[in-house]
Order: sequence, then C-alpha cells, then structure tokens
Amino acid sequence: MAIRVIVKNPDPILREKCKEVTKFNKNLHKLLDDMAETMYDAPGVGLAAPQIGILKRVIVLDSGEEEGPGLIELVNPEIVKTSTEKEVGPEGCLSIPSINGDVNRFKSITVKGFDRNGNEVVYEAEDFLARIFQHEIDHLNGVLFTDIAETIYEREQPNNVID
Repeated sequence: MAIRVIVKNPDPILREKCKEVTKFNKNLHKLLDDMAETMYDAPGVGLAAPQIGILKRVIVLDSGEEEGPGLIELVNPEIVKTSTEKEVGPEGCLSIPSINGDVNRFKSITVKGFDRNGNEVVYEAEDFLARIFQHEIDHLNGVLFTDIAETIYEREQPNNVID
C-alpha cells in the first residue's frame, strides 16, 4: 500500500468523467488499498479515484460512525434509487482544502456497484453515509461540491466533512 498525492482544484482532471472498470485484478486491488490508505491518512471520510489522478469509476469511503459499515470499496457505483426528501448539510473536500459548503442532497439512496472481486453489491444509505456516496459519485462525473453548493464559506480549521 502507498499514500498517493491528492489532486487539488483547479486541476482539470477533477472535471473529467471517469471510465468504467472492466478488469478486476491485482492492479484494481492495489488502487483500492492505496485509496483507502490515502483517505485515512488525509484524514477524510471518502475518496474518488480522480482525486489521486486516476480516471476510473472507483470510490472508497468510511463514515467513521461507530455503527457504520466501516470501509466501503465500490467499483462502478451507480445510484439506483433516491428518496424524495432532501437535506442541506455541510461538505468539504480533500481536493478543495480551504472551503466548505452547504449542499442539498437526497436524504437516503440505494447504490449498486461491484466489490474488488467483481461481485455485485448494493448499499442502502441515509443521512451522512448517503451524503458521502453522493459526493464521491459526483467526483466520478467531474462534479465538485462547489458546483452545487447553496453557500460556500472558508474552512476555519481542517476537518473531515465528507472527503
């Protein structure tokens, strides 16, 4: 495992749409391991592959909540269901370290994708975990939280709100 350098805005790679993963092999396993180590070291609660310069549809996340699922690795994630209810909440990003913003996101979602071995997995998430999934999947489509934030403000101190 290795800690990777986190790409910072305005690097254009953050605006690219990522390609689907087609090979579930040792290279993907190393990428997932490196992403998790990088996320925890930052520290953050989520990381998408373009944030380390890789244009593949891969995310890792860990809400850090005691009763949460722990580390989630997801390949080719797709939101397949959303609640009608939305909620505004604070977000930050490891690729935009100096600001936070308030973003309106679906309160609950269902996400499907694949684990590191190519097995289909489905996650039902709500509240903070749902927010993390949405934030990271946006990264895979070249969208930053600042594009959709209702308000943006300077970060007073480092934190791990979302990334």
